[in-house]
Amino acid sequence: MKKLVIIPAFNEQESILNTVRDIKENAPGFDYVIINDCSKDKTLRICRNNNLNVLDLPVNLGIGGAVQTGYLYAYSHDYDIAVQFDGDGQHDAKYLQYMADILQEENLDMVIGSRFIQKEGFQSSGIRRVGIRFFTLLIRLLFGKTITDATSGMRMCNRKVMELFIKEYPRDYPEPETVSRLLRHKCKVKEVPVIMREREAGVSSISLGKSAYYMVKVTLAILIERLR
Repeated sequence: MKKLVIIPAFNEQESILNTVRDIKENAPGFDYVIINDCSKDKTLRICRNNNLNVLDLPVNLGIGGAVQTGYLYAYSHDYDIAVQFDGDGQHDAKYLQYMADILQEENLDMVIGSRFIQKEGFQSSGIRRVGIRFFTLLIRLLFGKTITDATSGMRMCNRKVMELFIKEYPRDYPEPETVSRLLRHKCKVKEVPVIMREREAGVSSISLGKSAYYMVKVTLAILIERLR
């Protein structure tokens, strides 16, 4: 099985080397590719100076476009499994092989790493946890499936899902919407417990000021997905 780690990166100069080192040391069966989304800092220079596998986007596409680029790369290079993995140090590569084993053994379409099953490690801020619980309730109401961490950016999929995602993928805040899309397509999605860390450096793309916009936009997107 060919397995690829997709690392979307925007201004991750302080954490990208540790992220790649983590993958090499704790998930040696996985290849990786960094999708540099027009970083304004030294992310690209660091990648090139250290001979890291990096694709440099010519324009800033946002998190959705960067991840979709990674899925397109994985699909066109005949990878069987692709996993999204943050470049800010929050995700732990030691869970990747475990997630791949679950994906294959249970014949799943997607496995999501959830920090809220065992409730260990960094649990996000209080405001964000409220939003995440809201999406859990909304998805359960609309699709009959409990997803405890719909915003998790640590998610692994097979080629069936890659093909869906390269055709259409949300530009920003894609995680809850894409989970809803997979459930609408009757894909088999399962969460597994993982421990996440606080980001090593940088700031989240979802600032406090954007939180209200985020909640409204993603809620509408999920409702539209259900009506399709």
